[in-house]
Amino acid sequence: MLKKTLDISSSPHIVKGRSTEDIMKNVVWALLPVVFFSVYSFGLNALLVIFTATFASVLTEHFLCKISKKETTVNDYSAVITGLLLGLSLPPSFPLWMAFVGGVIGIALGKYIFGGLGYNVFNPALVARAVLQAAFPVAITTWHPAFLTNRFSTISESILTWPFMEPQYDAVSGATPLSAFKFDGITTSTAELAFGQISGSTGETCAIIIALGGIYLIARNMMSWRIPVAVLLSAFLLSGVLYLLNSELYPSPVFMLLSGGLMLGAVYMATDMVSSPITPLGLWIYGGIIGVLTIIIRIWGGLSEGVMYSILLANAISPHIDSIIKNRVYGTKRKIKAI
Repeated sequence: MLKKTLDISSSPHIVKGRSTEDIMKNVVWALLPVVFFSVYSFGLNALLVIFTATFASVLTEHFLCKISKKETTVNDYSAVITGLLLGLSLPPSFPLWMAFVGGVIGIALGKYIFGGLGYNVFNPALVARAVLQAAFPVAITTWHPAFLTNRFSTISESILTWPFMEPQYDAVSGATPLSAFKFDGITTSTAELAFGQISGSTGETCAIIIALGGIYLIARNMMSWRIPVAVLLSAFLLSGVLYLLNSELYPSPVFMLLSGGLMLGAVYMATDMVSSPITPLGLWIYGGIIGVLTIIIRIWGGLSEGVMYSILLANAISPHIDSIIKNRVYGTKRKIKAI
């Protein structure tokens, strides 16, 4: 007698026969151009930081699976994505031992403690970066200039700092466009922002390459276009209103979209299928919250950047958005409250 079985797996649940591994693999392909440009911009520093964060993430996932006596899940590429996103969100001069700690935290605290892929409440890479931001505030806000002539032949002294030792940074350093504007009132041209001719985290500098990766995933139906559009549109509208009110005090909306980690966060982090809503309207609300919170933190917060905290806060309320914006079952009536 032929037995039929129903296979139930963790989210994301995508139709057309696509497996989780296939989706995650395509995200990795989409991230590779961002990785290549970061190495081109910052040289060996970026390569080592990204590799260390990714290696630590994969190693931690494999180790936790082994001690739990489960089959290793490193082949689903989710740990690779966590490591890549973490490395791309770190400064290129970030000490390697701190990047390694971040990779461990992202998998252990941001993912595995919730039950693994499909159960994590927050984006694991952002959980790791939030912990690193609190633990090493100086290291994570110390920037390295892009396109130095010796970037492929030398390594920053801070990169090789021994664990628990204070990093020693090179004499030359570069401010990000956001920090330059927030604290010094200096603006950066649109062309420099779009083509990555700036300082910043290893993977946030070239907005065009990031956007092309998002278009690739949307075209392959492996990413909801509503989230990045909602994030960028809400950020553009709020910053545009502020710019119209006082163009001398507030930066242009184009500057807000192309600077910092907004593009990277909107395309690759906010769109995490596990920690984002599933209803169409919920996706718009979720993305809008991220965009608005990012601008609020950038303008009125103590930090020059707010993407990380905006996405984590939106992750926290994502289940509540779905519970409020849930579809009515066909053929049923809405409940009428008794008077």
